[in-house]
Amino acid sequence: MLHSGSYSYSQSHNHTSRELGHQNLLQLNIYSPSKLLSLHSPRVFIGFNNNHLKNHNFSRRKHCPLPNNALLGDKRVLYSQTQKQSSKESKAFLGFKLQCHSKTLTLPTKGFTVNGKKKKYGGVLPSILRSLESNTDVEKTLHSFCENLSPKEQTVVLKEQRNWERVVRVFEFFKSQKDYVPNVIHYNIVLRVLGRAKRWDELRLCWMDMAKNGVLPTNNTYGMLVDVYAKAGLVEALLWIKHMRLRGLFPDEVTMNTVVKVLKDVGEFDKAERFYKDWCAGRVELDGLELDSMLDSENGSRSEPVSFKHFLLTELFKTGGRVKIGGSSDEETLVRKPSLTSTYNTLIDLYGKAGRLKDAAEVFSEMLKSGVAMDTITFNTMIFTCGSHGLLSEAESLLDKMEERRISPDTRTYNIFLSLYADAGNINAALECYWKIRNVGLVPDIVSHRTILHVLCERNMVREVEAVIEEMKKSSQKIDVHSVPGIVKMYINEGLHDRANNLLDKCQFDVGFSSKVRAAIIDAYAERGLWAEAEAVFYGKRDLLGPEKAVLEYNVMVKAYGKAKLYDKAFSLFKGMRNHGTWPDDVTYNSLIQMFSGGDLMDQARDLLDEMQGAGFKPQCLTFSAVIACYARLGQLSDAVDVYQEMVKAGVKPNEVVYGSLINGFAEVGNVEEALKYFCMMEESGIPANQIVLTSLIKVYSKLGCFDGAKHLYKKMKDLEGGPDIIASNSMISLYADLGMVSEAELVFKNLRENGQADGVSFATMMYLYKSMGMLDEAIDIADEMKQSGLLRDCVSYNKVMACYATNGQLRECAELLHEMIGQKLLPDGGTFKILFTVLKKGGFPSEGITQLESAYLEGKPYARQAVITSIFSVVGLHALALESCDSFTKAEVALDSFAYNVAIYAYGSSGEIDKALKTFMKMQDEGLEPDLVTSINLVHCYGKAGMVEGVKRIYSQLKYGEMKPNDSLVKAVVDAYKNANRHDLAELVNQDIRFGFDSQQYSDSEIEAESDERDPVLTTFRVLILTKTLTGNLLACQMTGSVPIRWSRTAIAEKSVSVVGIWFHRS
Repeated sequence: MLHSGSYSYSQSHNHTSRELGHQNLLQLNIYSPSKLLSLHSPRVFIGFNNNHLKNHNFSRRKHCPLPNNALLGDKRVLYSQTQKQSSKESKAFLGFKLQCHSKTLTLPTKGFTVNGKKKKYGGVLPSILRSLESNTDVEKTLHSFCENLSPKEQTVVLKEQRNWERVVRVFEFFKSQKDYVPNVIHYNIVLRVLGRAKRWDELRLCWMDMAKNGVLPTNNTYGMLVDVYAKAGLVEALLWIKHMRLRGLFPDEVTMNTVVKVLKDVGEFDKAERFYKDWCAGRVELDGLELDSMLDSENGSRSEPVSFKHFLLTELFKTGGRVKIGGSSDEETLVRKPSLTSTYNTLIDLYGKAGRLKDAAEVFSEMLKSGVAMDTITFNTMIFTCGSHGLLSEAESLLDKMEERRISPDTRTYNIFLSLYADAGNINAALECYWKIRNVGLVPDIVSHRTILHVLCERNMVREVEAVIEEMKKSSQKIDVHSVPGIVKMYINEGLHDRANNLLDKCQFDVGFSSKVRAAIIDAYAERGLWAEAEAVFYGKRDLLGPEKAVLEYNVMVKAYGKAKLYDKAFSLFKGMRNHGTWPDDVTYNSLIQMFSGGDLMDQARDLLDEMQGAGFKPQCLTFSAVIACYARLGQLSDAVDVYQEMVKAGVKPNEVVYGSLINGFAEVGNVEEALKYFCMMEESGIPANQIVLTSLIKVYSKLGCFDGAKHLYKKMKDLEGGPDIIASNSMISLYADLGMVSEAELVFKNLRENGQADGVSFATMMYLYKSMGMLDEAIDIADEMKQSGLLRDCVSYNKVMACYATNGQLRECAELLHEMIGQKLLPDGGTFKILFTVLKKGGFPSEGITQLESAYLEGKPYARQAVITSIFSVVGLHALALESCDSFTKAEVALDSFAYNVAIYAYGSSGEIDKALKTFMKMQDEGLEPDLVTSINLVHCYGKAGMVEGVKRIYSQLKYGEMKPNDSLVKAVVDAYKNANRHDLAELVNQDIRFGFDSQQYSDSEIEAESDERDPVLTTFRVLILTKTLTGNLLACQMTGSVPIRWSRTAIAEKSVSVVGIWFHRS
């Protein structure tokens, strides 16, 4: 299928001496792509023998215009060069001769309008036409110049009027002249102009006037009426032929060609061929000639069928319908053969669009044999036919033959190749083709620009698009409004929003936008979730005399709000559209209902569904299914069933999505009976079970532990195209895991992994299975593979792997995953913290500290979550991360609870930042918080790491002499602190105290110190740094040097008016 610049071809026929003639039957369709229907005909290769041109590379071809006196004849016979093929090949290779006879083949004449230039007339006609063009008073001008014109001159004046009102006024003036004799040529001109302008009332009056004056319609009259009615999308078009036959007229070749083209353009290929063959046989069958419907090319509305009886009863056809125009029986029974180039062109296009390439080639060959002159349109049509069927080399060969026969390619020829190369993905060739149009002396037209811009914009080729636009500016050509949405979309995709806005402003100022174009621009923003930009276009300035916002624009704006989940804005827009003169249509309702259903806003969706039906609109099946699916998803199954019954009552047939939603909904709640009921109803309605339905049933059986039923359905799914989906396979793995069937689960998982289908649920279920079976090594392997596969995308998947690591004692890996999870902006949930508390327990974090953190977390205290995370990093040795996490709350300007200070002291102490730990302790006291048991444990931890034995002793003495309640964790912390300070002797004494229940008489503090001194009687010189706090609250640091006993008493310092906060002993 070609892009918007694609061509739809039929024949071109010029206005000649045959009164009015027919409109060109090979025209460019610039509004919509040409859709080629394939009738599954065998593929045919059209071969051309061209020994001197082996490579048909379009980009290297040069256009060489020939002089006017060049020979027109070419008696060489070109035949297809059969390629070597295996005898087993089934593809047919069609060869035919391209013969040109010098006596019959001539170049197309140029006595018609070219590039907008009018014909040149002699005599008084130029001055008359100029006067009519410049003066608004048509009658005055006519009285001055046109009273004595001949019929031929009158015909010219009529034909040159481009406005239907002027045509009617000029015609009325001619009829008012005394010497005027009504003739069919003039009436044909007026009827054609009125038909093209869709002025059906005026056309009816003209037809009645024609009958009143005794002017009988001719073949041209009927052919023209068929043409204008068909182009307007009216189904009455071909009924004119029936009317023509009733009057005794047999269609001539031009009229026949028009009918064939009309049928071809609406896709009625068989009827078109039958009409052509009947005409050749000398008959016109009237039965079956009606069109079922036709689409109006402008407003998109579809015309309903009209019976021939109703057609004849209208006033339009009653008038003059009784007169039968004589025609000889010989004329009707005469076997005919087409002789016009335009007829052959139409037939080639007919067979090409029907996918019958062989028949198109035969018509082309017959044209050559019959000596019918070929023209540019013939080759354009054949090039398009070959290229659109994938025979691009054959199309290029036709271009060679075209030039050999002195038929110059036109802009349309290059446009066809441009589209063909684009469809083939050869963008470079498409670009070369576009630029070559100017190089050969032609001018790109609106289709050239539209096609190349469409191709480039689809691929976001900004630089190339802007080069084309710049070239258009140099040629004073404006961007076609239909190209603007594509360019805007390209800019949006590349993030160039300013350029998109500038383009919109310029094009709005130059030409303005229709509702369709504006809706397409809004949709471009909507697709990217840019609702504010879409809103700016929707509410933006528009022409003062332009139309109000169309319902299409409202519908696309609703879509923009829906994609951004701005449901209130969408509903407000819907409520206000009536106030602006626009009424919602079925698309509006369907979009809103589906949007609200997707957002689980069932009250609004349900109300709109009722309102829609009350307004006389019938909801789509998709709309009902969206509502049912939402109710089922929310567990409101009774409401889902009500909507289902309402759907059936409204005459809307449920599809597999509806049944699948109901089956899945009942499966989720374990209601097997209802799920199976709707499954049976689905099968009874003739809808085959798809993967979704079977998956839902497997979920039912899995929840019930019904192994045989699930296994049967899973086996059935394997027979479907594509096999079981990931949800069904995961359900089977889960079922096998619950039943402890390791090998069966491994088999399903292996298949998923080999096919690249395994997801996070698959891995998590296998980890669960291995863990439950005690196969921790296998569970860890799965966890590692899941991590490396990039399947950790949410909290659930991270939690599964972290739990596996925690179970296996891999605490550091667990903490690293936590850091990775936070880095991906995933907030830990309740499951995550449950695992983290387990890690703290396994990591040796004080149990009292864990209890304190759990309490703070459950109460939702400030920074409780951050404190837990800090503790995790500290306990596994990730100190840099711990300090970074700790700073996030210690530097916060908010009052902290004791648990936060305790965690900070622990984190700083564990990382060796003793100064910060002790300063944090002081800050805690300054805030009026009394140290608790966890504080003492963490301080002992700090003192031990720093070798501050006196600090450990001080806290231990408080414990020993009853100032603090006995606590195993604190005692253990003291022992560990002594060991960390390399005082194993003191650690052993504490252990003895534990064994003897803190016997203060036997082991007093002084005796412990004395015993210590006896082991080291030498007095040691220390530099003592005493951090004190005065009574006024100021911090002082004083240094004492000299010979100070190691048992230097804190009492001596306390006698001074200071309180000791911390003491650092540094051996000199």
